[in-house]
Amino acid sequence: MGSQGEAVDVLVLGGAGVDTIVYVPELPLPYADSYGIDSGIRTRAGQTGDFVALGLDALGLRTHHLDLVGDDPEGDLVRALHRERGIGLTALPGPAGTKRAVNLVGPDGRRLSLYDTSRAHPGDRFPEDTLRALAGASRHVHVTITQPCAEALPVLAATGVPLSTDLHDWDGENPYHEPFALAADVVFLSAAALSDPERTVRRIAERGRAEVVVATAGAEGAYLLADGELTRIPAVAPPAPVVDSNGAGDAFAAAFLYGRLAGEPPLRCARYGAVAGAHACTVPATRAEPMSREALVERMAAVPA
Repeated sequence: MGSQGEAVDVLVLGGAGVDTIVYVPELPLPYADSYGIDSGIRTRAGQTGDFVALGLDALGLRTHHLDLVGDDPEGDLVRALHRERGIGLTALPGPAGTKRAVNLVGPDGRRLSLYDTSRAHPGDRFPEDTLRALAGASRHVHVTITQPCAEALPVLAATGVPLSTDLHDWDGENPYHEPFALAADVVFLSAAALSDPERTVRRIAERGRAEVVVATAGAEGAYLLADGELTRIPAVAPPAPVVDSNGAGDAFAAAFLYGRLAGEPPLRCARYGAVAGAHACTVPATRAEPMSREALVERMAAVPA
């Protein structure tokens, strides 16, 4: 599904990589010479772009993924993940190697991610002809904030294809995130580092082209700005115990985009996202089990309107 040049619903740009998951006894982790990890330490394919692509595919959307991937064992894991799930992947050579991170996960599901920034080569670029061809064959493009996606934004804007992005834990000030925030039609971010989420989401909409801005706030729900109106979206109770918050934001974004591409209003899209995000918190990060469309529809029926 989603071979290069074939029409797809969503092109996911960037964010392909590998994580090593370590379940630790607490966060922050007190200094010690060593810790025994009886739950095991596992390396698996899957970073933000991978998880958005998996989520979209599980919801029945034709999905293609484009990124720089290294000729290394980690790159082999990324390619295998897409091949096994039947998700189209254009893996361009990544001279600095495949992106990787270590995620420390506490007993309450909170995580601390350590990103290997040496995998971002300043001179890397996506070939413009490849970018235009794939974007032109897509109904929507979801742009991750990994390098070199910022340099792709002008090319994507020229195609006229609607864009979304996820700013993750942006503090509202870091200039690296601004080009993404201002170029996208739909902007997702976490409220974790925001002292005033309403101010930040309104600034994004006022300064950029965003029609919708969503700031997720974990157990406190989310802030949805659409048509100039700010709405608080209540959190959805997870269907099982919370074990891991890895991928919850990616699941939220995928489900929101599923609703948007189906023509649903922003409020319902945000509720889709809340349901999918809650589900993701019940799945260990060592497994890739996105919510299916059938499960999303069933769970939505139980969510108060």
